[in-house]
Amino acid sequence: MAHIQTTVVGSYPIPDWLVSAPSEQALIDATRVVMSTQEQAGIDLVCDGELYRFDINHPETNGMIEYFVRPLDGVRTRIGFEEMIAYTRNAGMRFRAKPPGVVESALGSGTLDLPGACARALKLTSRPLKFTVTGPHMLAKTLIDHHYGSIEMLTQGIADVLAAQVSHCNAQVIQVDEANLPGHPEEWRWALRAMNTVLDTIPGKSAVHLCFGNYGGQSVQKGAWDALMEYLNGLHADHIVMEVAHRPPSELAVFKELQPHIGFGMGVVDIKRTDVETAEQIAKAIEQAEKLLGTGRVSYIHPDCGFWMLKRSIADAKIRALVAGRDLFERAGA
Repeated sequence: MAHIQTTVVGSYPIPDWLVSAPSEQALIDATRVVMSTQEQAGIDLVCDGELYRFDINHPETNGMIEYFVRPLDGVRTRIGFEEMIAYTRNAGMRFRAKPPGVVESALGSGTLDLPGACARALKLTSRPLKFTVTGPHMLAKTLIDHHYGSIEMLTQGIADVLAAQVSHCNAQVIQVDEANLPGHPEEWRWALRAMNTVLDTIPGKSAVHLCFGNYGGQSVQKGAWDALMEYLNGLHADHIVMEVAHRPPSELAVFKELQPHIGFGMGVVDIKRTDVETAEQIAKAIEQAEKLLGTGRVSYIHPDCGFWMLKRSIADAKIRALVAGRDLFERAGA
């Protein structure tokens, strides 16, 4: 087995034919296509593409939010006018035009069924599966709270629900995504407590993905990774999945401070660009990282974030490049 594993972050461009004629069978067929594409490219750890979460009414977050919070007990989805106006004045909500819901009572799982979605994906691939879940910090930041009284308590309430759900998910890896925290690193302490609540219940390997967001090829958050090193080192995770390709090259050095027991997953494919990386470019990126961080330090390579905003032909080519680049690097070191 290769020393460095190839994987993707989660989302995949939704096929036009699934949008045109959606059905349960069409969704299963499309998911099978997504995972077969990864399998044929040689991806070691595949994802289901998150097609069942797609929400045409919320392109800025592509179902990362609504799918998780709207089914929950305690959440009202009918938003009043005054609530809408107050929400638009919240500086932290610039990446969202409308709230997905209002929290009116203690949160419960409601009709959310992550184990069911995970089980469906497991049936459609022969490769190890990574199942993805939006993190409690990001979900809490999008909601209007009329019950918990603080963002910290709301985040923990969401974490408790997610923990109960993922404890029944049997994917080889479960990845929890936090795309808002990099822009608000001062919130890391309570975000970490909530995240570890979720990570501690995962039956298999756990991963945490962080990025600065992507909408139309633009970063949604501003900041730098050094501001979150205490958060990263406090994670009860097997490995982290980091945006690196679109970041300044000098920033890679901050990961020297990452605790050695936490695997380093490095983004080597820039999903904010439409040109496709060559195998040589990816191999060189891995080589530079291992020279800087130490031989064997890179555990996974992957795109910076999900592929959902790209054309399928571009996403597929970038998936193939991941494997070709890893193989070139490992042949050179053999």
